[in-house]
Amino acid sequence: MTKDPASAVILAGGRSSRMGQPKATLRFGPATIIERLIAELYPAFEELIVVVAPTGVETFAAETLLCDSLPRIRLLRDQDTFAGPVPALIHGLHAVRNPIAFACSCDLPLMRAEVARALCKLIGDSDAVVPEIAGRGQPLCAAYRKTALDKIERLADGGASRLTAIVERLDCRRVAEAELRRIDPDLRSFLNVNTPADYARALAAAGFNP
Repeated sequence: MTKDPASAVILAGGRSSRMGQPKATLRFGPATIIERLIAELYPAFEELIVVVAPTGVETFAAETLLCDSLPRIRLLRDQDTFAGPVPALIHGLHAVRNPIAFACSCDLPLMRAEVARALCKLIGDSDAVVPEIAGRGQPLCAAYRKTALDKIERLADGGASRLTAIVERLDCRRVAEAELRRIDPDLRSFLNVNTPADYARALAAAGFNP
């Protein structure tokens, strides 16, 4: 796979309140969801950053993700506890060394690296590339240009707390479902697991027993 200068950022500092247990460490076949996501994205990007909750309030032992065999993984901790994806994304974009970053939540067990790379390649001069599924933007499975960081921070400082509201005010390329299906026919990469029912559906889609 051609490697343009791009990083990947996984946001894994959430509370997982709707799931009732840490989504990142749910079993998905032989690995956890976050292990599977890291294994998928790591070979396709020049660096991989995982943003987790502060020490003492984290929902899983994040240091277990670091190992000598995957030296390009960096672990960052949120500055505030369970503050949501906007501060976590800002933290991750500050840290990336490349001009483009694919950013996603930690609950996408069927994410494919080809889809993530394709979104990065679509960015052109835009601030971000945001997929749309059933008419809804997916800013937690999207590509961002590091130069958009100033805009994102200004919007957040001005009171915008929802990532969906922030991307609406960026120079954003929207990718419609029909175009997405050319790179991911079943849109499996965008199947997130927020609830136990979502988790069961994802396991079934992958051919695993609930």
